[in-house]
Amino acid sequence: MSALAEVVPTKYWHGLADGRVQCDACPRFCRLHEGQQGMCFVRARQDDAVVLTTYGRSSGFCVDPIEKKPLNHFYPGSAVLSFGTAGCNLSCQFCQNWDISKSREVNRLSDSATPETIARAAEELGCKSVAFTYNDPVIFMEYAIDVADACRARGVSSVAVTAGYMTAPPRADLYRHLDAANVDLKAFSEAFYKNVCAASLAPVLETLEYIKRETSVWLELTTLLIPGENDSDQELDAMTQWVASRLGPEVPMHFTAFHPDWKMRDKSSTPTSTLARARTIALGNGIRYAYTGNVHDERGGSTYCHECGEVLIGRDWYELSDWNLLDDGRCRFCAALCPGVFEAEPGDWGSKRLPVRMADFA
Repeated sequence: MSALAEVVPTKYWHGLADGRVQCDACPRFCRLHEGQQGMCFVRARQDDAVVLTTYGRSSGFCVDPIEKKPLNHFYPGSAVLSFGTAGCNLSCQFCQNWDISKSREVNRLSDSATPETIARAAEELGCKSVAFTYNDPVIFMEYAIDVADACRARGVSSVAVTAGYMTAPPRADLYRHLDAANVDLKAFSEAFYKNVCAASLAPVLETLEYIKRETSVWLELTTLLIPGENDSDQELDAMTQWVASRLGPEVPMHFTAFHPDWKMRDKSSTPTSTLARARTIALGNGIRYAYTGNVHDERGGSTYCHECGEVLIGRDWYELSDWNLLDDGRCRFCAALCPGVFEAEPGDWGSKRLPVRMADFA
């Protein structure tokens, strides 16, 4: 599929005996009458089938540092062309992109581009990768897959920034086309997922295990720590033990600071001490690469060798300083391997943010 279109067919749905059709893209299994939209707002019933209504449309394009996704072990220092669409299949009360993820307005999608145009723009702008972010590529997977294929043909990687809330068949379909993912592990309790996100934890854990065990996609995790909601020692201990044992100690974990937004404006911002505590718990449970984010914390943002403790990649916000990786990703001091996707030299994009008009590349 290469032509720009706003409405395209999907394949993950089936008809029900009562005349409705059920969308099978995610565990919500929205059951739709003709003309109805799913909870995500962008997958809808049209002519007795489920279609994607926002193919080729975006809420905007921007070149960011890859560390902003956040990915610290995937082409560090490189530029990534980021974009999202509208809608979301979760309903997180703390959403910090709520103007995009909860938008029902088509005119909120201000830019448009074919997959080939996006791939060409990424290449010409010197981006190592394209990221599906701001909202979740699960709900626009047909567009994301086509973009990923167009990028791969030009040597540009594709990154999913996702909540991982999807079912098995589309999961396998989507991740065949991707190169890296940062999955938002929002908490480690079913109660939090149910009460705060209107979702469930189990499918997310299944996605994590699938990515790690069944694909070659580079995986990192992010947890936004909300005071009094998902930041207890007990929950952080259980989460990091699970990651170390089920995914492996080499999977990087990012603990990021919450700022009051959308329906959680009554909550206070996350103290830096909470992020440091989470990082300490993770390291104590065997996680080799634990990071803090959304705060100024050079130590918490840098990468250290898990064997000798020396700084491998120094970071101050999104600016890189030290670089002590050999060409094969090993520590310059002790030769221990640092897992990730690296080049001989780091990128030099820094902390710049560059809005992009796709019309300039059409």
